Amino acid sequence: MLPSIFVRFKNGLAYTALLSAMIIAGCTMPEQQGQPTSGPKDNISAEINRYQAIIDAAHDQSVNPPPLLDSIRAYIALEPYATDDAARQKNLDETWQLLTHLSPQQMNELVINANEYTLQGWLDLLSTYQTNKQDLEKLRSAVHDWQIRYSDNPAAHRLPSSLQQILLQETKDHPAIIGLFLPLDGQAKVFGNAIRQGFLDAQKGLPEPVSPENANAANSENLDAVTTIPAPEATDTASTVDQTVKVYDTSSQPLTTLLAQAQQEGVTLVVGPLLKPNVEQLAQIETPLNILALNEPDVPQPRPNICYFSLSPEDEAKNAAKHLWQQQKQTPLVLIPPTELGHRIAKAFAEEWQILGGQTVRQQSFGTLSEMRQSMNRGIGIRLSGTPMISPRSTTTSVNALDPVDAVYIVANADELSLIKPMIDMAISSRQKPALYANSRSNTSGSGPDFRLEMDGMQFSDIPLLTGTNPPLIQQAAKKFTNDYSLMRLYAMGIDAWSLANQFPHLRQAGFNLKGASGELSVTDNCTILRQLPWMRFNQGRIVLEDRTDEVNTPDDVHSPEDTSSQTQ
Repeated sequence: MLPSIFVRFKNGLAYTALLSAMIIAGCTMPEQQGQPTSGPKDNISAEINRYQAIIDAAHDQSVNPPPLLDSIRAYIALEPYATDDAARQKNLDETWQLLTHLSPQQMNELVINANEYTLQGWLDLLSTYQTNKQDLEKLRSAVHDWQIRYSDNPAAHRLPSSLQQILLQETKDHPAIIGLFLPLDGQAKVFGNAIRQGFLDAQKGLPEPVSPENANAANSENLDAVTTIPAPEATDTASTVDQTVKVYDTSSQPLTTLLAQAQQEGVTLVVGPLLKPNVEQLAQIETPLNILALNEPDVPQPRPNICYFSLSPEDEAKNAAKHLWQQQKQTPLVLIPPTELGHRIAKAFAEEWQILGGQTVRQQSFGTLSEMRQSMNRGIGIRLSGTPMISPRSTTTSVNALDPVDAVYIVANADELSLIKPMIDMAISSRQKPALYANSRSNTSGSGPDFRLEMDGMQFSDIPLLTGTNPPLIQQAAKKFTNDYSLMRLYAMGIDAWSLANQFPHLRQAGFNLKGASGELSVTDNCTILRQLPWMRFNQGRIVLEDRTDEVNTPDDVHSPEDTSSQTQ
């Protein structure tokens, strides 16, 4: 999906430019590219509609591939008619955004007309960026050379904002300062501290995974040698030779006050805030600071200086919908607790399922632990029927009641799941039993071999840290948080926040991808970070990675003898 950059040119562009812009049908111009052409005023409205149709087509998900190049040509033709610097910068920024979303196939198939000098310059700038983006000094030099070669290109005088941000990054001799905005007092203190520890541990350097041939030996002999890195005091400034991090307590002062203080103290990038009310406030605050928010509002606001990164259960549900779709399931049911969170998760799953091309999803609630125990004692299981969920994206209003459910996505904790699974088995014969999937809420430490045997065949998702691919790191996290998986997930989020902060200028570029401790990360609309989670399966008392035979090493498996575990309910 493309970012929401396809907007109507209402203010800042003279509508008299639109006649010239519309000589896109043949993608050539009788005069030099970018020069205005004349036309009767009564045609202006028609040209506006034609221009908007091209923009809308590029934004329409049903058009594949979207006509990005036509839209790029439209922006190029309109640029000379911007009425002020802000409108001109907006035009250049949106041209660049479109360019960075051209696929390799589109680039290879591109045919440029002989008089499209401006378009050729833009494409050379894109090539310059892609070739040199890994080395900041080389990129600066290459862009400077490009500005000399294409001195007539509008971007030579005013670079796109995102490219300017990259070029203005501080060098190693003058490192940027990061402001870490977290709640460090009150009820949310435990969550803020977990993220802070992950962030600062990543800054200092994390333990590397052992090689496969030595993994078993490491698990049994060498894990005691892993050093746990103590976290600094919450109000301290942590620094290394490469980076400086200042920690700010969002429970101590208003967000506006902290942002102003951070700016005064030289901070150039804010990581946080964490709590949703604070993140919602960002839309009303004007600040020049770049911000990597650690949550996302219900309706993310498109702001060029803000990106959103969270451990959203709704995003996890979307991930599950994609996983079930890839496994060619047709009639899923979402089994949820009768709570607001449960309904939000079911809605997110259903909407993603219909985006993928699926039909209406069914939803069903389960009872409390006490209610389910009483049902089991009476020999009553859980029959999977559900009710269809209708969403704005629905293409159908119902599902055939005769179609059996072939997949169940269960939103439950471990205690609930220990009752739900046998109650499904009780009510449904093995020949008709659908595939069962659970979210990460069900994955806790200390579940033991009996639980794993009872869950045999079920799949569940969780963060890469908890798949055990890096035993030293998972042991470090387990020691810090006494095996509390919820805090270990936040610790992983802090680790990834460090990596994202150091690549912030690249987040809005097409193709960004990061294999992190909290998931495989990419970027969607409004610079929102999307997490792809690995899937695991209970198999004869073991946990294995789905579609593989690798056994997962959980924190219980990698404890040193003196370690103890506790489970937070």
